[in-house]
Amino acid sequence: MPATIAESTYLYDRVKAVKQFDDSKMGVKGLVDSGIDSIPRFFIHAPETLSDLKLTSHPRPESKTQIPNIDLSGVDSPHHRLTIVNQIRRASADLGFFKIINHGIPPQVLDRTIDSIRAFHEQPMEIKERVYGRSTGTGVTFMPSLGLYNLKAASWRDSLQVRLDSTVLDYSQIPEVCRDQLMEWDRDIQRLGEVLMGLLSEGLGLNSERLKDMCCLKRRVILGQYYPYCPQPDLTVWNAPHTDPGVLTVLQQDHIGGLQVKCSEGWVDSKPTLGALVINIGDLLRVNFIFNATAY
Repeated sequence: MPATIAESTYLYDRVKAVKQFDDSKMGVKGLVDSGIDSIPRFFIHAPETLSDLKLTSHPRPESKTQIPNIDLSGVDSPHHRLTIVNQIRRASADLGFFKIINHGIPPQVLDRTIDSIRAFHEQPMEIKERVYGRSTGTGVTFMPSLGLYNLKAASWRDSLQVRLDSTVLDYSQIPEVCRDQLMEWDRDIQRLGEVLMGLLSEGLGLNSERLKDMCCLKRRVILGQYYPYCPQPDLTVWNAPHTDPGVLTVLQQDHIGGLQVKCSEGWVDSKPTLGALVINIGDLLRVNFIFNATAY
């Protein structure tokens, strides 16, 4: 006699299934390469979650809310700087997201960074598994969905995490296929980070060096996400709804897009803009901008 739905649910051991997947070290890309035609149950999200994200075949109405583009050219000019600071203040308090253009990072650096992350994830499994792990505290880690064990449903993605601070003493730990490119990205992002921290400090009515003096630039993490083909895309998500902890996220989108930001109207698409970077104000900083906006 075939098992009923209730019996199937009862017999399913999620912890065992997740551990088997974790122990395989194959990641989501490895699942796809193995030829699966359906996704494991621990990747399936509840219908109400998918409904909230409006992941349906029906197009959503165009939102009136748009993620603002902020031009950083002239940032060292007192007149232009004041305009930029005011734009950043409003965007940080209202939406917590904005895009920056003319930020000074060359297009070829952006291209090399994206290409190197893709190159890492498309290597054979036996190479990637050398840095496989679940610890996110130090060093270099390749892992599938961050919430694999502690969330109700995992996200359909693989991640390469590299902590670029004092905890990484030997940069040879970084996989060779992307090492030079990520170091190049980090050099440019440190410079851009100083500019952004100065503007954000001024947006909070502080001295331009305040956030830097608080060591907000000291710890840096690169998270290279990879979203493989999914045989059942209507049952899962590539990245579950979340906010970023900490101070600031600098996000480079590829040409495909998919990023959404939640506002009072619902979910707003962040359509890729050539050469632009998306800035996500982290929880630690956003609450200060909201408080300051309320104070005004």
